[in-house]
Amino acid sequence: MIDAQTLLLFSTAVLALLVSPGPNMAFLLSHGISHGARGGLAVAFGIFVADLLLTALTATGITAIITAWPPSFDILRYFGAVYLLWLAVQAIRHHGSPHLVEERKATTWSIFRMAMLNSLFNPKALLFFMVFLPQFVSPESGEVPLQLTILGVLLALIALVFHCGLGISSGKVGSLFERSATASRYFGWFHAWIFVGLAARLLLLDKPTGR
Repeated sequence: MIDAQTLLLFSTAVLALLVSPGPNMAFLLSHGISHGARGGLAVAFGIFVADLLLTALTATGITAIITAWPPSFDILRYFGAVYLLWLAVQAIRHHGSPHLVEERKATTWSIFRMAMLNSLFNPKALLFFMVFLPQFVSPESGEVPLQLTILGVLLALIALVFHCGLGISSGKVGSLFERSATASRYFGWFHAWIFVGLAARLLLLDKPTGR
């Protein structure tokens, strides 16, 4: 079993990574501001489920198999970029809707799904789990897959708490803008630029080279 000192070190490292700005944070803040706390929490739980799935893939060795196939990196990032650009188009098409409040309630599941897919289609996320988790694994402490699972679940839980807090906070900021019809009108364009930025980031990722 993993010792307490390793778990503490791992948790500290996870927190340090979470406070660094990244695609998940940008995605969460944009949806928290434009959809309120409900949207922020939906993103938080979408990322949580994605983290659990990536943990399972890493613990079973599937992540290593996927990343060992050279074309997989490009396939994932191109597919992810196309998906994000499609979301940008949808955001522009629906911007300025007078039924914004009703749409928020109806799209909570969609926000959750988008957040989950945004994480899963990021090839760097697969590489992160494959490289980061094993650093805290000790073969002498027991079964490696079990240790990877424990660490991955712990990471997902810490991230969930952090993202929920961030989602609620951004939701409160968004509620201030909600009172302004002008601000509400531009939420769609705000989302669109976030999606375009994330898509560009995926396309510009450096492909890892093997040794």
